[in-house]
Amino acid sequence: MLIQVAVKKRVTAQGRVFSLEVDFASESERLVLFGPSGSGKTMTLQLLAGLLTPDAGRIVVGDWVLFDKEKRLNVPARRRAIGYVPQDYALFPHLSVAVNVGFGLPHRWPWGLEKADRRRLAEFLEIFELSDCGASLPRELSGGQRQRVALARALIRNPRLLLLDEPFAALDTLLRARMRQELLKIQANFRIPVIVITHDPEDAAVLSQTVVFYEAGRVSRIVPATNFGSQLGVAFPASTSMAAPA
Repeated sequence: MLIQVAVKKRVTAQGRVFSLEVDFASESERLVLFGPSGSGKTMTLQLLAGLLTPDAGRIVVGDWVLFDKEKRLNVPARRRAIGYVPQDYALFPHLSVAVNVGFGLPHRWPWGLEKADRRRLAEFLEIFELSDCGASLPRELSGGQRQRVALARALIRNPRLLLLDEPFAALDTLLRARMRQELLKIQANFRIPVIVITHDPEDAAVLSQTVVFYEAGRVSRIVPATNFGSQLGVAFPASTSMAAPA
């Protein structure tokens, strides 16, 4: 699915001005936005998700134009069919795992859920290995479990695109390695395009098919995953996988 982002956005906060001007297109199923903190990666995801409005430009996902300044077109966030997982996962701390996952379903929780939605919720809890902790609160979960809750909630409504902002930032080194492989399996099982933000070269090497390099609010270059290491002057281990596991 072709994803096209050509946007401009200028924001002012605490007397400082940041200007984003990015233009890229990709048909990759796993696209990584790579670069230092503060370079505009998160803002790009927020513009894609409809949480921010560009000052100018155009956003297209597949055959659907989500934003076009010249045509005065701006599809609301709730209608964009995009799953978005922020860096802190944004789970509801006072709600159980099951309620967090099912929160995006269209009917009132829990008594208004139709039988089909109840079955779907049970299936997602099983798929994401959360069935045994459905009644638990987020604070009672491990970092990996909290991440799976956030992913399940984002995917339960069948989005056309999944956006992940630094999905492994809160995890330790060993758990990061395992969760990268879990994310590859989830992406392959759901067959959904994913855009991942990271400034960790290992994340980009494992997850990407295409890497978009960000520097100071601009796209500096776009490279296929096979050239990523050479762009950084790094040789990744041969065991590093850039393809979804079988």
